[in-house]
Amino acid sequence: MAAGTTTATETQAAHKAGFPPFEPQHFPSQLLWLAITFAAIYIFVSKVVVRRVGGAIAGRADRISRDLDEAAAAKTRADEASAAYAKSLAEARDKAQGIARETRDAMNAASDAKRKAIEADLAVKLAAADKEIAARKAEAMANVGSIAQETAAAIVARLTGQAADARELAAGLATAAKS
Repeated sequence: MAAGTTTATETQAAHKAGFPPFEPQHFPSQLLWLAITFAAIYIFVSKVVVRRVGGAIAGRADRISRDLDEAAAAKTRADEASAAYAKSLAEARDKAQGIARETRDAMNAASDAKRKAIEADLAVKLAAADKEIAARKAEAMANVGSIAQETAAAIVARLTGQAADARELAAGLATAAKS
Protein backbone atom coordinates (compact mmCIF):
# COMPACT_ATOMS: atom_id res chain seq x y z
CA MET A 1 0.00 0.00 0.00
CA ALA A 2 2.86 2.27 0.45
CA ALA A 3 3.65 1.99 -3.19
CA GLY A 4 0.17 3.20 -4.19
CA THR A 5 0.50 6.16 -1.90
CA THR A 6 3.66 7.37 -3.46
CA THR A 7 2.21 7.26 -6.96
CA ALA A 8 -0.66 9.50 -5.98
CA THR A 9 1.71 11.87 -4.25
CA GLU A 10 3.92 12.04 -7.30
CA THR A 11 1.01 12.95 -9.57
CA GLN A 12 -0.05 15.63 -7.12
CA ALA A 13 3.47 17.05 -7.05
CA ALA A 14 3.49 17.16 -10.83
CA HIS A 15 0.29 19.15 -10.83
CA LYS A 16 1.53 21.58 -8.18
CA ALA A 17 3.79 23.20 -10.69
CA GLY A 18 1.53 26.31 -10.82
CA PHE A 19 -1.77 27.92 -11.66
CA PRO A 20 -2.08 27.99 -15.47
CA PRO A 21 -3.08 31.70 -15.84
CA PHE A 22 0.06 32.64 -13.91
CA GLU A 23 2.40 30.47 -15.94
CA PRO A 24 4.48 32.44 -18.43
CA GLN A 25 3.94 30.05 -21.35
CA HIS A 26 0.17 30.96 -21.32
CA PHE A 27 0.74 34.77 -21.40
CA PRO A 28 0.69 35.23 -25.21
CA SER A 29 -2.67 33.48 -25.62
CA GLN A 30 -4.11 35.41 -22.67
CA LEU A 31 -2.93 38.72 -24.12
CA LEU A 32 -4.47 37.79 -27.48
CA TRP A 33 -7.85 37.02 -25.92
CA LEU A 34 -7.60 40.16 -23.78
CA ALA A 35 -7.04 42.27 -26.91
CA ILE A 36 -9.90 40.53 -28.78
CA THR A 37 -12.31 40.94 -25.83
CA PHE A 38 -11.28 44.57 -25.28
CA ALA A 39 -11.76 45.37 -28.98
CA ALA A 40 -15.17 43.67 -29.03
CA ILE A 41 -16.32 45.52 -25.92
CA TYR A 42 -14.88 48.80 -27.26
CA ILE A 43 -16.65 48.38 -30.59
CA PHE A 44 -19.93 47.47 -28.86
CA VAL A 45 -19.71 50.42 -26.48
CA SER A 46 -18.69 52.89 -29.22
CA LYS A 47 -21.33 51.73 -31.71
CA VAL A 48 -24.31 50.99 -29.45
CA VAL A 49 -23.97 52.48 -25.99
CA VAL A 50 -22.29 55.75 -26.97
CA ARG A 51 -24.88 56.38 -29.69
CA ARG A 52 -27.76 55.73 -27.30
CA VAL A 53 -26.24 57.86 -24.56
CA GLY A 54 -25.27 60.53 -27.11
CA GLY A 55 -28.81 60.49 -28.50
CA ALA A 56 -30.26 60.85 -25.01
CA ILE A 57 -27.87 63.71 -24.23
CA ALA A 58 -28.65 65.40 -27.56
CA GLY A 59 -32.39 64.95 -26.93
CA ARG A 60 -32.06 66.47 -23.49
CA ALA A 61 -29.98 69.33 -24.88
CA ASP A 62 -32.64 69.98 -27.55
CA ARG A 63 -35.42 69.82 -24.96
CA ILE A 64 -33.51 72.16 -22.64
CA SER A 65 -32.89 74.54 -25.53
CA ARG A 66 -36.58 74.50 -26.49
CA ASP A 67 -37.62 74.98 -22.86
CA LEU A 68 -35.23 77.93 -22.54
CA ASP A 69 -36.60 79.43 -25.75
CA GLU A 70 -40.17 78.94 -24.53
CA ALA A 71 -39.24 80.46 -21.16
CA ALA A 72 -37.68 83.47 -22.88
CA ALA A 73 -40.78 83.88 -25.06
CA ALA A 74 -43.03 83.54 -22.00
CA LYS A 75 -40.91 86.11 -20.15
CA THR A 76 -41.20 88.47 -23.11
CA ARG A 77 -44.98 87.99 -23.18
CA ALA A 78 -45.15 88.50 -19.41
CA ASP A 79 -43.05 91.67 -19.69
CA GLU A 80 -45.32 92.96 -22.46
CA ALA A 81 -48.42 92.11 -20.42
CA SER A 82 -46.90 93.80 -17.37
CA ALA A 83 -46.09 96.90 -19.41
CA ALA A 84 -49.61 96.94 -20.87
CA TYR A 85 -51.06 96.52 -17.37
CA ALA A 86 -48.90 99.33 -16.01
CA LYS A 87 -49.93 101.54 -18.93
CA SER A 88 -53.64 100.80 -18.48
CA LEU A 89 -53.29 101.32 -14.72
CA ALA A 90 -51.62 104.70 -15.30
CA GLU A 91 -54.34 105.66 -17.80
CA ALA A 92 -57.05 104.59 -15.36
CA ARG A 93 -55.35 106.53 -12.55
CA ASP A 94 -55.12 109.64 -14.78
CA LYS A 95 -58.75 109.24 -15.80
CA ALA A 96 -59.82 108.84 -12.17
CA GLN A 97 -57.83 111.93 -11.20
CA GLY A 98 -59.44 113.83 -14.08
CA ILE A 99 -62.91 112.74 -12.99
CA ALA A 100 -62.10 113.67 -9.40
CA ARG A 101 -60.77 117.07 -10.53
CA GLU A 102 -63.88 117.69 -12.68
CA THR A 103 -66.16 116.61 -9.83
CA ARG A 104 -64.26 118.81 -7.36
CA ASP A 105 -64.42 121.77 -9.77
CA ALA A 106 -68.14 121.20 -10.38
CA MET A 107 -68.79 120.91 -6.64
CA ASN A 108 -66.72 124.06 -5.99
CA ALA A 109 -68.63 125.93 -8.70
CA ALA A 110 -71.95 124.73 -7.31
CA SER A 111 -70.84 125.62 -3.81
CA ASP A 112 -69.68 129.08 -4.93
CA ALA A 113 -72.97 129.68 -6.76
CA LYS A 114 -74.94 128.55 -3.73
CA ARG A 115 -72.77 130.67 -1.41
CA LYS A 116 -73.22 133.71 -3.66
CA ALA A 117 -77.00 133.14 -3.75
CA ILE A 118 -77.09 132.83 0.04
CA GLU A 119 -74.89 135.93 0.42
CA ALA A 120 -77.16 137.87 -1.96
CA ASP A 121 -80.21 136.69 -0.03
CA LEU A 122 -78.55 137.62 3.25
CA ALA A 123 -77.57 141.02 1.82
CA VAL A 124 -81.20 141.64 0.83
CA LYS A 125 -82.40 140.51 4.26
CA LEU A 126 -79.70 142.63 5.96
CA ALA A 127 -80.68 145.70 3.93
CA ALA A 128 -84.32 145.09 4.83
CA ALA A 129 -83.35 144.64 8.47
CA ASP A 130 -81.26 147.84 8.37
CA LYS A 131 -84.25 149.73 6.89
CA GLU A 132 -86.55 148.31 9.56
CA ILE A 133 -84.06 149.18 12.30
CA ALA A 134 -83.71 152.72 10.93
CA ALA A 135 -87.51 153.04 10.75
CA ARG A 136 -87.98 151.76 14.28
CA LYS A 137 -85.16 153.97 15.52
CA ALA A 138 -86.76 156.98 13.86
CA GLU A 139 -90.11 155.99 15.35
CA ALA A 140 -88.51 155.48 18.73
CA MET A 141 -86.70 158.81 18.50
CA ALA A 142 -89.99 160.47 17.59
CA ASN A 143 -91.59 158.88 20.63
CA VAL A 144 -88.65 159.76 22.91
CA GLY A 145 -89.69 163.38 23.05
CA SER A 146 -93.29 162.55 24.02
CA ILE A 147 -92.14 159.86 26.49
CA ALA A 148 -89.67 162.30 28.05
CA GLN A 149 -92.38 164.94 28.31
CA GLU A 150 -94.81 162.47 29.92
CA THR A 151 -92.12 161.24 32.30
CA ALA A 152 -91.06 164.77 33.25
CA ALA A 153 -94.74 165.72 33.84
CA ALA A 154 -95.19 162.69 36.07
CA ILE A 155 -92.01 163.52 38.04
CA VAL A 156 -93.01 167.18 38.49
CA ALA A 157 -96.55 166.16 39.54
CA ARG A 158 -95.22 163.75 42.07
CA LEU A 159 -92.60 166.07 43.49
CA THR A 160 -94.72 169.19 43.60
CA GLY A 161 -98.14 167.67 43.72
CA GLN A 162 -99.28 170.00 40.91
CA ALA A 163 -99.51 169.39 37.17
CA ALA A 164 -96.70 170.91 35.11
CA ASP A 165 -97.21 173.31 32.24
CA ALA A 166 -96.74 171.50 28.88
CA ARG A 167 -94.95 174.49 27.25
CA GLU A 168 -92.45 174.82 30.05
CA LEU A 169 -91.69 171.09 29.98
CA ALA A 170 -91.15 171.18 26.19
CA ALA A 171 -88.77 174.15 26.48
CA GLY A 172 -86.80 172.45 29.29
CA LEU A 173 -86.55 169.20 27.34
CA ALA A 174 -85.39 171.04 24.20
CA THR A 175 -82.65 172.74 26.23
CA ALA A 176 -81.61 169.41 27.74
CA ALA A 177 -81.56 167.71 24.31
CA LYS A 178 -79.21 170.41 22.92
CA SER A 179 -76.63 169.91 25.60
